[in-house]
Amino acid sequence: MKFLKKHPFGVEAYFSQSNVLTFAFPKEALQKFLPSPLLLDTFQNEWGFVAIAMVQTKGLRPAGFPKFFGSDFFLMGYRIFVRYVNQAGKNLRGLYILKSETNKKRMEYSGNLFTNYNYSTTDIQQFEDTHFKTISSQKSNFKVTIDKSEDESEISIPSNSPFVNWKEARRFAGPLPHTFTVDPIAKEVLIIRGIRQNWHPKPVQIKAYHFDFFADLGLKNGRLANAFEIKNIPYRWEKGRIEKWR
Repeated sequence: MKFLKKHPFGVEAYFSQSNVLTFAFPKEALQKFLPSPLLLDTFQNEWGFVAIAMVQTKGLRPAGFPKFFGSDFFLMGYRIFVRYVNQAGKNLRGLYILKSETNKKRMEYSGNLFTNYNYSTTDIQQFEDTHFKTISSQKSNFKVTIDKSEDESEISIPSNSPFVNWKEARRFAGPLPHTFTVDPIAKEVLIIRGIRQNWHPKPVQIKAYHFDFFADLGLKNGRLANAFEIKNIPYRWEKGRIEKWR
């Protein structure tokens, strides 16, 4: 059934809300997670980045199917920013998947049947009031608190970020146009292109955060580099495309 895991059809969904936190690590700390021929996408040849995306989807379904076939899921994605030079010599920016989580077993099963995204099911709690929004999980042991009281124009870049302004930070605001999976035995790269509309990420102020995920990987001293939010975005993943590499 291995052929099914190569994203054999397009998928579409509606992102009602997505919060993405990007963390900076010294490039040497992340390089060991990447298989050839993927390259780390760096900033100032010093920093590599891991994005953690928390996305509420609606109507997720095979592309072209009527909306009533879709289902609503909460998706968590843990990805490294990478580059890949394709057969035509074009330098593609994208993400390499470390782990994915969802709030429903149905998504875990179908996600692992048709992709290599490494899905598992976890509990997701969301709480929101006038001033704060919190997303957390007891099982996965993470918690993020967003301060909603700040005006967008007054939100500062995180204090330890390697970026000096939001313009620099937006270059590393996930998701990127491509997602890559590598089969080292067959020497194949699976390329999945994402298509989005009305993409205008807005910076958000993070009051507090904790992710056990980094400790599980042995990653230490990560810096919060940026945090963005988008809402009400139609999104589509194209059918996977395979390239051989040498």
